Formats: sequence, structure tokens, C-alpha cells
Amino acid sequence: MDVYARPANNSALKEKVVEAKDENEILPPDHLNGVKMEMDGHLNKEFHQEVFLGKEIEEFEEDSEPRKNRKKLMVIFSKVDINNDKKISAKEMQRWIMEKTDEHFQEAVEENKMHFKAVDPDGDGHVSWDEYKVKFLASKGFNEKEIVEKIRNNEELKIDEETQEVLDNLKDRWYQADNPPPDLLLNEEEFLSFLHPEHSRGMLKFMVKEIIRDLDQDGDKKLTLSEFISLPVGTVENQQAQDIDDDWVKDRKKEFEEVIDANHDGIVTMEELEEYMDPMNEYNALNEAKQMIAVADENQNHHLELEEILKYSEYFTGSKLMDYARNVHEEF
Repeated sequence: MDVYARPANNSALKEKVVEAKDENEILPPDHLNGVKMEMDGHLNKEFHQEVFLGKEIEEFEEDSEPRKNRKKLMVIFSKVDINNDKKISAKEMQRWIMEKTDEHFQEAVEENKMHFKAVDPDGDGHVSWDEYKVKFLASKGFNEKEIVEKIRNNEELKIDEETQEVLDNLKDRWYQADNPPPDLLLNEEEFLSFLHPEHSRGMLKFMVKEIIRDLDQDGDKKLTLSEFISLPVGTVENQQAQDIDDDWVKDRKKEFEEVIDANHDGIVTMEELEEYMDPMNEYNALNEAKQMIAVADENQNHHLELEEILKYSEYFTGSKLMDYARNVHEEF
């Protein structure tokens, strides 16, 4: 199989967007909690933890006390095990995943209220593209009053090429978030879709188109395996970098063949990628539940016991539990 370097479409743009996100919370985040893929087409490495822990994910720190984490994991186990039979079925895990995904959704809604206020200072419940543009450029160090004056007088804004590229991309996204009839004014709900495309079917489609555009090398608006696993532009300078690249290919090949390419025809269509990325898809949640169980199901009974979850804690929580089996039964 030939593997080519992935085109750098918008790579500078994405770095710029992430950088601006640190300066101001009015930019769409690259990482979306509970969504399988990042906005830049990378796989979400924390996905399993996000849909297992929900908003409690931050409580499981690498350096936190293992005993406390073990107890927290036991509490979670008892909540997932709704019929109290001391084991977790795929259906129980599916219900839990949907519940935790909804937690991330509600968290985004609450955060959006704050972000919307930041771009709607007059509180009229609507934000125009020009108002947003002013706030964005101010977050990049431009003088807000000067920008307002120039826009009002239809004067040319002297903006560097890279910032203009970010603005153009954001404007496309703004148009997409603007529900019919289009007026280029976003209300709070539309602004949520602008920041979090996973909250809107139309914006999810837009996000999928953007990802396919960045990865698609022959312009057929579909993805082959070689396109999907192509390495980001960059030279392999040492063995460590080579290992990272090898992991990139291995992880993406597995995800493409086993999960995304639903009909296993070797091609991923926009529809398949959209289904894969839809966080509220119950079928996806069930598949995810089965996959999570398979990872830790040492006795092969298609269920998860407490000991299995504790042993594979790093997979479920991102945090290792030392001496996971010690006093398990006494503590539980």
C-alpha cells in the first residue's frame, strides 16, 4: 500500500485557531468531548475515558492517590450495574455512555452561555458576523475601536494573510450555523452550533465535509484507507518520531477497517463518517460498549466484573491503579 504525505490543507489555519482559543474562548475548539474525531481529523485519544467518566474525567489525575481513584471507580461500577448483578452488560454500558455523552453536551451548553455573552455585549440576543469579527480580531491584538471604526466606514482592514485565512474559514462556518432564513445573525442556539458542531445535524455534516476535504487526495469526496492513514506533513527525524508515525498508521488503519467503514467496502463515504462522528447515535454507543467490554473481558463472558475494570483502569480512566486487586472485596 502506498502511503503519501497528507496535504497540509489548513494546517497553519488550525494551529492559528488553537492558539487563538487560548487567548479567547470565542473560537470553536479543535477538541470536542465525547466525539470520536478532532476537528482536524485526528482520532480522539481520550474518547473512551470521556464517554466512561463524563464530566468526572478531570477527577482522575495521573498523580492523584490510587486508592481514591479505585474507590471512585468502584462507585462508577455500581452506578453502571443498574440490576446489581455484580457485572456490566453491553446494554448497561450503552445506557451509561449515552448518559455521560449527554453530560458533555450539557456542559457545552452552559459554557456557551458565557461565550455568547462575551460576543453579545449589548445583550440583544443576536450577534452579527461583524460583531464577532471585531471580538475575534481584538483577541488577536488588534485595536477594537479602530476595527469598529473601519468596518463602519467600509475601510480596508490591514490583516496578515494567516489571520485572514482563519477569518475566511470562520465566516464559512458562521454561514453554516445560521439557520434559514439566513440573516447572518446568530442567536445563542446557533452560536452553540458554531462552536460545537456536534449539537446540530447540519453542522455535523459541515464538519465531516471539512475533514474529508483535508484528507481527500483525489477529490472524489470519499476516503480510501491510504488517504485516511497518510501521515501529516513532516519528516521523521528520529526513532521516537518513527514510532509515533507507526502508531498513527496502526491506530487509524484499525479504526478505518473495524469501525468507520461500516459496509467494509474499503471506502469511507461522507454518510459513514457522519454516522461514526454522531455522538448521540445509539448504535455507535452500543458498539462502543461492546468494544470497551472486549478490551477488559478476561473471562470472556461478554460482561465486565469489577476486578476487570480495576485491572484495566488506564483504559477506562487514563490513570493506572497500583495494586488494583488489593482488598477489592473488602472495600466494595
